[in-house]
Amino acid sequence: MAVVSFIGTGNMGGALARAAAKSPLCTRLLLANRSPEKARRLADELGAEVCDNRRAAAEAELLFLGVKPQGLAQMAAGIRDVLERRESRCVLVSMAAGWTIEQLEGLFGRRPIVRILPNIPVAVGGGVTLLCASEAVTDEEKALVRDVLAASGMVSELAEPLMEAASGVTGCGPAFAAMFIEALADGAVACGLPRREAIAYSAQMLKGTAELLLRSGEHPGALKDRVCSPAGSTIEGVRTLERRGFRSAVTDAVVATWEKEF
Repeated sequence: MAVVSFIGTGNMGGALARAAAKSPLCTRLLLANRSPEKARRLADELGAEVCDNRRAAAEAELLFLGVKPQGLAQMAAGIRDVLERRESRCVLVSMAAGWTIEQLEGLFGRRPIVRILPNIPVAVGGGVTLLCASEAVTDEEKALVRDVLAASGMVSELAEPLMEAASGVTGCGPAFAAMFIEALADGAVACGLPRREAIAYSAQMLKGTAELLLRSGEHPGALKDRVCSPAGSTIEGVRTLERRGFRSAVTDAVVATWEKEF
């Protein structure tokens, strides 16, 4: 059970606040934002309390930092003294892309810090949130963060050096998936299907295929083989994708996102 605060209630902070509000472990939810009216609207929706950054830092047991990366240092300067005066323990949960745990400790001191990288589907409870933690964070505290965010989708702990590699799939992947859905729909439209149905069928197909793989644990190649009948239309489509370098292009796109981080 924990008091949970969010500083920053934009798209990602707001989505995770909605997930936290669904957790039975969240006893109170406090929301702070640069625009108090934005925090007020979300608080009214969730039954949360609106506060300023300093109160959020003073009262939280889990303090989620949802400000933009370029604004993190300024926000930290405004609450550092509050955190230093606290007698009770507070776990900081940063979702600022590009800020390592070592850099966060430079801002906040050597206190319990969890770094998370959520992706955009957390807004509908189907996301992936990557998590790593400083040595000061206990196993129980990491479990609490995972449980508070459970309604947002999958929460997976990784070693920090792997965070950017995984983010090429989880964080950038939704853009690649959206392009794939659009391309599938374009093909169907070219064959005569109305655009609305083409997009809906493509998106539902991708969602259902992903769910099938997650539930079964089957290798994607095995599923592909099950769909490809001998001399059928699917294997002909697979041959076309292979000729056009589909898999190589996707692999290169993920590697490119990783290389961009360094």
